[in-house]
Amino acid sequence: MGNQCTCRITEVEGLTAIRLENEWLEVTVLPDKGADIYSLVSKPHGLDVLWKSPWGLRAAVPVEMAAAGQAAWLDQYEGGWQLIFPNGGDACHYRGAPLSFHGEASASRWKYSIVEAGPEKASLELSLALRRSPFSVTRRLSIERDRAVLHIDESILNHGDVKLRYMWGHHPAFGRPFLDGCVLEVPAGRFVAHEQEISRFSRIAPSESAEWPMIEGRDGQMIDLRVVPPPEVRATELGYITGLKQGWYAMVNPRRKLGFGLVWPLDVFPYLWFWQELGGSPDYPWYGRCSVMAVEPFTSIPGSGLERAIAGGTAPELAPGGQVSARLTAVLFEAGRVESISADGEVRYAAQS
Repeated sequence: MGNQCTCRITEVEGLTAIRLENEWLEVTVLPDKGADIYSLVSKPHGLDVLWKSPWGLRAAVPVEMAAAGQAAWLDQYEGGWQLIFPNGGDACHYRGAPLSFHGEASASRWKYSIVEAGPEKASLELSLALRRSPFSVTRRLSIERDRAVLHIDESILNHGDVKLRYMWGHHPAFGRPFLDGCVLEVPAGRFVAHEQEISRFSRIAPSESAEWPMIEGRDGQMIDLRVVPPPEVRATELGYITGLKQGWYAMVNPRRKLGFGLVWPLDVFPYLWFWQELGGSPDYPWYGRCSVMAVEPFTSIPGSGLERAIAGGTAPELAPGGQVSARLTAVLFEAGRVESISADGEVRYAAQS
């Protein structure tokens, strides 16, 4: 293959998978399972940055998922990177429709077509018409020759004859070994902890808020939220990064000499959800065995379902026939202190002092 791009159909655990690949990265997408990005591999490092759940990928995706709660969603949660739409977090009801935990789009089978298969560029297009809501979603994932960059172009369209509220977000979850020793860089204003306690191992009290990145823990000690705790520290956290100055973040692992960057339009996704499950939940479904962290661009907070987002004034509204589009760009890069990442995936490093 050399340094050319390819796009080919393969299979993972009995599910159709599409693999986009060049010299620098390999991206595996599951159209049969929410159009999830199952893996994102840095080929020079031989490392997949995305987490995999211990119960793994399952071939069967039941239709009942369209109206299901958290347990049914987690049964099918293989890790990786999900598109969350039109609901985020808890299942709820909206305009008479039961909306599933994390949204119908993340649990549905998508149509797909390979648009370009190389050698200079490879692109995969996916589409979905929701059943519980009159929305359609399209995604195009593209890579280019000689670049460790993945472009994700998405659009949502309201086919109904009424205005509709929605939640829309991205759920990339990072795991070990990439996660160990990682530092999160993000040009942010504040951190706000989730309003309800999710684990007795949470270091931060519910609804606690502080200027990013330092926050006082329950024990009175200051916590630097940029730093992923070492394996011996058990922690479970859920909160929201607000007051973003620019739409980008970087997860950087100096030990592995590898970084992951994500860029998005701030006017579409003004918030970041911050989730850590670092061996801090002894009960279902984690049982203390999981180390995973997600940093998630979102339209809305809190992560408690569309009804709560509407009440909080953070759920956007789309007019009949209205459409919203967004480009997200993911980049893998050599570790360093990041000053900014451009919309095209160019990483700018801070000057060494």
